[in-house]
Parts: sequence; C-alpha cells; structure tokens
Amino acid sequence: MRPPKSPPPDASTSAYLESLLEYARSRGLDRVGVTDAGILTRSRVALVDRRDRGLADTMGFTFRDPIRSTDPNRAVEGARSILVGALSYADSTADDVVERPSDDVAVSARVARYARHDFYTPLRRALQDVALRLRADGHRAVVFADENDLVDREVAWRAGLGWWGKNANLLMPGAGSWFVLGSVVTTAPLLTTSGPAPDGCGTCRRCLDDCPTGAIVDEGVVDARRCLAWLVQKVGIFPPDHRVALGDRIYGCDDCQESCPPTVRLSNRVPARSMIEGTGSSIDVIELLNETDDALLDRFGRWYVPERDPRWLRRNALVILANVAPVPVGESVRSVLHHYLSHHDPMLRAHAVWAARRLRVDDLLELVRLDSHPDVVDELSRPVPLR
Repeated sequence: MRPPKSPPPDASTSAYLESLLEYARSRGLDRVGVTDAGILTRSRVALVDRRDRGLADTMGFTFRDPIRSTDPNRAVEGARSILVGALSYADSTADDVVERPSDDVAVSARVARYARHDFYTPLRRALQDVALRLRADGHRAVVFADENDLVDREVAWRAGLGWWGKNANLLMPGAGSWFVLGSVVTTAPLLTTSGPAPDGCGTCRRCLDDCPTGAIVDEGVVDARRCLAWLVQKVGIFPPDHRVALGDRIYGCDDCQESCPPTVRLSNRVPARSMIEGTGSSIDVIELLNETDDALLDRFGRWYVPERDPRWLRRNALVILANVAPVPVGESVRSVLHHYLSHHDPMLRAHAVWAARRLRVDDLLELVRLDSHPDVVDELSRPVPLR
C-alpha cells in the first residue's frame, strides 16, 4: 500500500517565499523579486498616453493592447503573484575588431549590448525552472520574457528590483540597468518582496542631454519617432533627419545607458556573460551587405527584424556605410554601392543613392539617373551632408 502523498507546501508563507527566491538565484538569476498580480494601472495610463500623443509611433509591442499587457490575469487566469527575474548583460570583453584581407579599410557597425549575445535563452531557462517548481507544488505558472503580454519593467519596479530612470530604463541599486527582464505569472499566493526602490537619479539628466536625437523628451518619456533603437526596427525609408545620428549603430542604441553614472559605475558589480553565443559587438558592414537573405536571417534571426525581411538590415547597413566608410572610398565600397544602385528593390536603391552622394561617389549615380521611382527621385534631389 502506497503511503499518502504529502500535502503541497503553503505558498503564502515567508519560508516558502525565501526558498523560492533562493532557488531562482541558484538557477542563474542576478536579481529576483515578487509582486502581486493586480492591474498595472500606472503603466496602463502611460501606454495609452504615449500612444494617443503619437510618441509610440507605429510600435506594437505592449502599446498594441494596453488593457491586455497591463492585466496579468489576461496572461494567466486566476493569477495572484508575479515572480520577476533579472539577468545581467554586462559585457566585459573588448569590442570585436573587424579585419579585411585587402587594402580597404574595414567598415564596422556596432551592436547594442543586449543584442550582442542571446541573453534571453538563459533567462527563460531559469524562469522555466522556477515555473516547474511552482507547478510541482500545485500552482499554474507561465513564463513571459520579451513578449507583448506583460510590461516587464513595471512588474520589476513593483517587485522592488529597481527604480524608473529618466531614460525609461529600470535601474537597479548597486548594479545599474544592463539587465534583461522576465516574469513568472502564477496562481500561487506568494508574499510580495519590498516595494519600489527609491529614486536614484536625483538631479542628473545626462541621459536626456546625451541622447543623439533628443528622443528623451521628458523624464522617463521617450519619443519613439526619434529613438534610434526603434528606428532601426521600423519599416520604410529611414528618416533623413536621423541618418547621420545613426552613426555606426546596426541594431539598438546604448547611449542613454552609457551616459548613466550609476550604470557605468556599478555595472562591474554583476557577472558578465559575454561568452554566451551571439553576434559579438561589431559586424563587418561590407560582409553584411554581400550576404544572402538566408545567411542574414541565420546570423541575426533572433533580433527583431521587421517582417522577417533582411532588406531592413540592408537599409540600416547602407546608412551606416555612408556614415563611416573612409573617403575616398575603397574598391569594396564602390562595388557594394554599384550593386545596390542597381538593385531591384527601390527602397534599397534610394538608400544607396544617399550613401553614394554622402561618400562623394557621384559617378555611380549614372546608374539611377533615369530611375523614376519616387523614393529614388526624392533621394537624388534631397540635400545631403557630405563626408
């Protein structure tokens, strides 16, 4: 005769909470906390406000349905608690050096820190382990990380992991903002950890002043229409007013974090995970522009590439080429420009026109002199800041 099963542990006790938090840390999470599963009223108001004022631009994500993304019960029916985990993406390695086996000078593009390596896979694995433990104890538990179902920064703030910085990032006391966030929404009646951390920004406004496009329009308010991290993901013609500001950023923008004193000063207090598989900090622009579509998706498929179409990566790379290629250009740059000025895609031809004009390779423009597509015609007549 089998002995009777032991009753599940009481999830509402402090002992259970401490055991669960310790388990979460043992799975690799750097910071962890718990909040209730009530409606995220503050974020709901902010999301609707930003969307109504046009500050969200055409972004979807949590802006698409603020009612859903701010109600944990929409994600998990009967939810009572949310465990929030943070994983550091501080990167201690030196920037990669792009080398070219020719007389041409290498043309490289920067990748934002969070996108250099796959930090979300170890984050999700750790959270999934926590969810499995909660399920074993008789509770529903679902993991959410980098998805549209929940405003991760808001629940992390409510769980006491950090404070809302003026750059709209969550800053963690003693650590800064180099973290990816994820949550386990559960029906377990967990006790909550400490409330929101006290503000640590004070009178500092370096992130506002150092944003290359002035996208931080108020404390904690970002205008996506100017934010380079969004513009590299947005479909369409890259805004001419922000092309020079893009510099060499192929994906993401770290400026508002790199100028943040707590983040810069404290980031070395958390473990770096630069050995996780990923793209690294720099990419060869010429190589990217010469890759096949399949190869580009294979290399960068875990990034948010609009419509899963590599043409948007190529568009960004052409803008970067115009910004950083040495003048006078080398043969590899001329060859790439020739290819894209003859490309079947008018959007790419248009950006190649801007690049050729900015790099003073006017002789190649003969390839598009008779081009009648409006995007190309616009680029031929648009004022261009020369290099």
